[in-house]
Amino acid sequence: MKLRLLAVALLFAGVVKAQQTDIENKVNALKQQIENLSYSFDQLTKGIEDVSWEQKMDDIAFVDKVRFSSLPSSQAKSKTSKGYNNPLTIYSYVFIPKSLDQNKKYPLMVLVHGGVHGNFGLSNIHIVKELVAQGYVVAAPEYRGSTGYGRKFQREIDYGGREIDDTKHTRDYMVKNYDFVDKNRVGVMGWSHGGMHALMNLFQFPESYAVGFAGVPVSDLIMRLGYMNDEYRKLFSADYHIGKEVHQNVKEYRKRSPAFNADKLKSPLLIHANTNDDDVLIEEVEHLISALKANNKKFDYKIYQDAPGGHHFDRIDNYESKEARLVVYKFLEKYLKPSAPFASVEAMSKAAYYPVK
Repeated sequence: MKLRLLAVALLFAGVVKAQQTDIENKVNALKQQIENLSYSFDQLTKGIEDVSWEQKMDDIAFVDKVRFSSLPSSQAKSKTSKGYNNPLTIYSYVFIPKSLDQNKKYPLMVLVHGGVHGNFGLSNIHIVKELVAQGYVVAAPEYRGSTGYGRKFQREIDYGGREIDDTKHTRDYMVKNYDFVDKNRVGVMGWSHGGMHALMNLFQFPESYAVGFAGVPVSDLIMRLGYMNDEYRKLFSADYHIGKEVHQNVKEYRKRSPAFNADKLKSPLLIHANTNDDDVLIEEVEHLISALKANNKKFDYKIYQDAPGGHHFDRIDNYESKEARLVVYKFLEKYLKPSAPFASVEAMSKAAYYPVK
């Protein structure tokens, strides 16, 4: 009797385990379907944005989207794998003022988007309009890891690594392919992770840029990953990314952090930060500023005190935000000499926010 009950119990346990395994498999399959759908949704959204860019900029700029090669993937594990060491193809938006005279030379601004897996979205519309209205040609790279180009491209992420070269390759593409771009008047600018791009491009390729602006820039990955949550940290330690946590490879995280590369600065630089930033804490930017000072580097910076908007304080549409951007443009103007610089916030507003007559 006992043996029969034991056999029944074992059989029941086996059935339950099999059912649990089946349920787990179905759940995992559903998770994969949801993930695949999210990539498809991102691609659809990006396609809609591409059309929207052309419509919204039609009055003042020619809008294009180009593809070109950059450095090979950093994800290839085997030298015998198919396509090993092939250059990775990236995208970039190009905005050219309609008032441009192709027989003249114009300054180029490389405008870099932020986000660990972000992309160049329509939230940048007024900044692009402001730059174009001043006479800048604008290039906005969709560097490796950007969202909206499928799972494979998003997993090419190399934060602080070869993605920095993607921005440099965008600069080089523009100089080589557009005769009206003045190679001696190229600037790089961005906010948050885009600000980090600006810094690392200035540090690593000093001869390629006349000036740079870094707004609320990610500056110290070691400090940053210390105060961010586990979900954020996992983006960096994923097997398709850095692959190790900070404590497992401190040197790698230092190599990818502007604060530990401050000794390389040679170009004019402006840094903006905000004390109530709830994304890139002020202490992180202060570390960068201290590192630049310790290396006797000449640069400009301004720390805003509790400016409305927090992390986005000078990218939103408040009057005070426009005032902060005008400070940036006036700094860039000294080195890039655009043909139609703004004299006031009012002039800037009319160029970027008013209908074109």
